[in-house]
Amino acid sequence: MPDAAPLADIAAQVLWAAFALAVVFGAVAQRTHFCTMGAVADIVTMGDWTRMRMWVLAMGVAIIGFNAMVGLGWVDAGKSLYGGPRWIWLSALVGGAMFGFGMVLGSGCGSKTLVRIGGGNLKSLVVFVVLGVSAWATLKGVTAVLRVATVDTVAVTLPASQDLPSLLAPVLGQGRQTLAWMLGLAVGGLCVAWALLPQSARSFDNLLGGLGIGLVIVGAWWVSGRLGYVAEDPDTLQEAFLATNSQRMESFSFVAPMAYTIDWWVFFSDKSKALTIGIVSTAGVVVGSAVAALAAGSFRWEGFRDAEDTAMHLAGAALMGIGGVTAMGCTIGQGISGVSTLGLSSFTALAGILVGAVAALKLQTWRLLRAA
Repeated sequence: MPDAAPLADIAAQVLWAAFALAVVFGAVAQRTHFCTMGAVADIVTMGDWTRMRMWVLAMGVAIIGFNAMVGLGWVDAGKSLYGGPRWIWLSALVGGAMFGFGMVLGSGCGSKTLVRIGGGNLKSLVVFVVLGVSAWATLKGVTAVLRVATVDTVAVTLPASQDLPSLLAPVLGQGRQTLAWMLGLAVGGLCVAWALLPQSARSFDNLLGGLGIGLVIVGAWWVSGRLGYVAEDPDTLQEAFLATNSQRMESFSFVAPMAYTIDWWVFFSDKSKALTIGIVSTAGVVVGSAVAALAAGSFRWEGFRDAEDTAMHLAGAALMGIGGVTAMGCTIGQGISGVSTLGLSSFTALAGILVGAVAALKLQTWRLLRAA
């Protein structure tokens, strides 16, 4: 049985590894303009699918990588933040739509907010604070009570963990690990093939953004699910995943971790407030983005344009904080990390995010045309 000292050493390794991966995430996202909201906006306003193909490439790489680890027996999707038999489809759909609408008003999702802070954007710093407070209220406060009493009550209890390999294994008579290999290669391979189909999608930036972000997500899964896994915690005598807020296996997500970051910062002297993967990854993205921006000479201080610009960003931040927690993730947390597990709630949340984003973009276009 491992003692406390080695566990502390392993937890430190997990935190440093997560921070390093987050720095890479921030640098790659800054360098390649990786942005889900931007990808959707490019399609709606210009019919340009280039950045969406970068995003889908990252998704495909993450799906293949995660399910390869499941096939090898390294990780178990059912033990992840997105596992379990309870499919909270209404929470995922409504929360996702709120988040998608909010990310358009706030000029980017949670990860883009951190990347923009690293590039000198003070508007995004305000978005970070409001998003984090709204997320914390939806985890523990007033909106949490509302969430639990409404959308969270609507759910479907499945016969197994909601990831597709676990659900289909008894139906198809195949082992879960075998199905993870097959479905991971099939679904992920289709995403990669579609993303790389046109020549324009095979530019250096698109390949760097898609492959880089996808591999970082896979790396974070390995850090949490393999490096940070303890078969028997000496305190609880149960299995544990070190340095996670959920006590389950996690990869990168950027809504609830912002709330945990603010909580850790405010109550730093409280020794019960320990660093987690979510907190160090939030800081790592900002650091990586700042390094890339300074190296490229693109670091610029930027503030709000006027009162309307401020109001839009405040509203967007609040919607992202509430919606992201309700949906259990953002465009990265559910859209890539969650979808890589092939979980039903993740696909549902992603659909909600895209619908909300398109609706907000259509509304913005209508307002511009009306003003003109």
